[in-house]
Amino acid sequence: MPGRSAGWGPPPGAHVSVVEHRVPFYETDAMKVVHHSNHVRYLELARIAWLDEHHRPYRDYVAEDLHFATTRVELDYLRPATYDDVLRIATWLEWVRGASLRMAYEIRCDGALVSTAATEHAVVDGEGRLRRIPRERRVELAALAAKPADA
Repeated sequence: MPGRSAGWGPPPGAHVSVVEHRVPFYETDAMKVVHHSNHVRYLELARIAWLDEHHRPYRDYVAEDLHFATTRVELDYLRPATYDDVLRIATWLEWVRGASLRMAYEIRCDGALVSTAATEHAVVDGEGRLRRIPRERRVELAALAAKPADA
């Protein structure tokens, strides 16, 4: 699980992308907080931004018929976000394997941790068939993956 410990966050030297998102009213629920399902949308927004910033635009993957199908979402909600909050979503790549990768995230508002998350993705083609990440892409991504603090 992502975890709530004080040690949560990107490891030193991680390639981090940060996206800001102002919460519109329509993303809130009857309790006037961001509906929990929107956090998964924020993760996707941030993941695509990370790829655009640190590796290659996601549209290039799509042009190569490579798609990152979400196979796992781990999400800890720590405090509510509300209408008009400006959320900062930090994202980093934890690991990459032959046909999958794992991203990690933290969402903050005014410096306070709102949620922590991780997603895993299988690489598939446009028909949904599992594909290996081409070696060149995998090597490039592996160079951007987070390294343990003691590595």
